[in-house]
Amino acid sequence: MGDLVIGARSGGPEPEGVGGGTIRSTESAQPSDATEDGVAAIAADDSDGGSGRLGGSVGGASDEPSGDAETVQPKKEQKQRSFWKELPILVGIALILALVIKTFFVQAFSIPSGSMQNTLQIGDRVLVDKLTPWFGAEPERGDVVVFHDPGGWLNDEPAPQNNNAFVRGLQDVLSFIGLMPSVNEKDLIKRVIGVGGDTVECEGTGPVKVNGVALNEPYIFPGNTPCGDKPFGPVKVPKGAIWVMGDHRGDSLDSRFHQDQPGGGSVPVGNVIGRAFVVAWPIGDWATLPVPGTFDQKGLASAALPLGPPAAGAALAVPAVWWLRRYRR
Repeated sequence: MGDLVIGARSGGPEPEGVGGGTIRSTESAQPSDATEDGVAAIAADDSDGGSGRLGGSVGGASDEPSGDAETVQPKKEQKQRSFWKELPILVGIALILALVIKTFFVQAFSIPSGSMQNTLQIGDRVLVDKLTPWFGAEPERGDVVVFHDPGGWLNDEPAPQNNNAFVRGLQDVLSFIGLMPSVNEKDLIKRVIGVGGDTVECEGTGPVKVNGVALNEPYIFPGNTPCGDKPFGPVKVPKGAIWVMGDHRGDSLDSRFHQDQPGGGSVPVGNVIGRAFVVAWPIGDWATLPVPGTFDQKGLASAALPLGPPAAGAALAVPAVWWLRRYRR
């Protein structure tokens, strides 16, 4: 507004008795020069960026800010939460994530015996994949799997309990969220030798045969024979079941010793928790658990080719093709 006031005052004469009226009467002989000097002075002051200052000298405007101007209030900084206040939230989130991971993805299990030596040692912690069974994946030959007791394998032995009530409670909490194996669950860990439809057998000192193909088993505990002290077969593995054996054939009560029970020593696939894929603890025993190459032999799976996956693929392909043809129209 200072520039607008200046332009208005410099364009016409001021009323008498106001501002510079006396000066105009004494210097009336040079009105144009005075006007030009005034304009020049205004321009000079304006070039200095003092339009507000110029308004005060010419128009009588005050240098102080107007009372109508809004007062700018500084923003209050938000106080950060204390670490100790956030700690329970972080712990709660971590526990929820651990529970979800244990339920749907990965769970840790402890090795309680020497039945899988030397692949697994007593006290090792293995991680078990629980995700792929949700998508219909079933155990394959050579997998190391954890499964629930089909009934009678552990002879209803009571699980060892700690005498300290606090320690027992802590173990229960940690096992519930998957950070520790449960002492109450009766689970076993063995290697899958045969799947549903396979014929397995072992005569004398071995080797173990699957569908007539002999297995080369370098993972067997040193000094053991493939049959151990319990030759068997031939045995036809029922559909939806697996035949399992420990790598320490002389110290493993596996399918060989339960042929008189329902299922003939086989384990229902529904009892399988998941496949152990890595030894996670202790660090010195860290190792992956791949499928041995002997289970990739030609002809091993010829007698037990599963029809489920091809049939499921065909069933899914029909609606998929129909939808694509309709979409292209």
